[in-house]
Amino acid sequence: MNIDGKAESLKIKDEVRARVEELRATGRRIPCLAVIIVGNNPASRSYVNGKIKAAAYTGIESREYELQESTSEDELLSVISELNGDSSVDGILVQLPLPGHISEARVLEAILPQKDVDGFHPQNVARLWLGQDCLAPCTPLGVIKLIESTGVSIEGKRAVVIGRSDIVGKPVAKLLLDHNATVTIAHSRTAGLAALCREADILVVAVGRPGTVTGDMVKPGAVVIDVGINRGADGRLVGDVDYDSAASVAGWITPVPGGVGPMTIAMLLSNTFKAYEMQEKFVD
Repeated sequence: MNIDGKAESLKIKDEVRARVEELRATGRRIPCLAVIIVGNNPASRSYVNGKIKAAAYTGIESREYELQESTSEDELLSVISELNGDSSVDGILVQLPLPGHISEARVLEAILPQKDVDGFHPQNVARLWLGQDCLAPCTPLGVIKLIESTGVSIEGKRAVVIGRSDIVGKPVAKLLLDHNATVTIAHSRTAGLAALCREADILVVAVGRPGTVTGDMVKPGAVVIDVGINRGADGRLVGDVDYDSAASVAGWITPVPGGVGPMTIAMLLSNTFKAYEMQEKFVD
């Protein structure tokens, strides 16, 4: 059965929208997300447009800072510093990738942890692994929401995460651990990958390579979350999972597109509201 990421993301956005409307009704300040884009990468432009449109739907204020490709690292850091000091800005997002002459690590570390709505700052990463409250990465948060939407309990399940990136693989494994799953992280050098996958009640695939998982690697009835977004030979978007063969075996599976992608933006807005609560100090 398909997991409808668009429908689940709309639920999250509607929840944020309702909370923003409550703020507006009581005359409180509205949450604000600042989005910085450097250069004119078409994919980045599309992603930013999607985030701004989603923010508008929820009622969250968005401010876009469009910088030239030639912008220096120091100039970008100066913009971030200004936003860090602006109490009317709750979340700061720098759209990646950045031009080659700018250090992504230095830029991400410059954002205040409490405004880091992408969840990439080293302090947020550390707090996640220490089990402390933090702003966690959006895609892993969305993955957990999608699994929960199936009604399948994560607790006690065997979960396999294929991919060990700092953005998806590692944090989603930690979130699964937090939900009391038994988690294995697999990668390109994992021996016996197919057999390992067949043991998984929950299979999360995030490697950026189409066809990594086929139907014969899926345990019957498993929940399969495909995080990959790749361009197929025919130009269509495809995931890391061979959808047709896997869907015939899995109990639940995310399509590409329409699965994890919409959830990432929804969780960004949820994180922005959480950052707002942290700043305003009236967390429920």
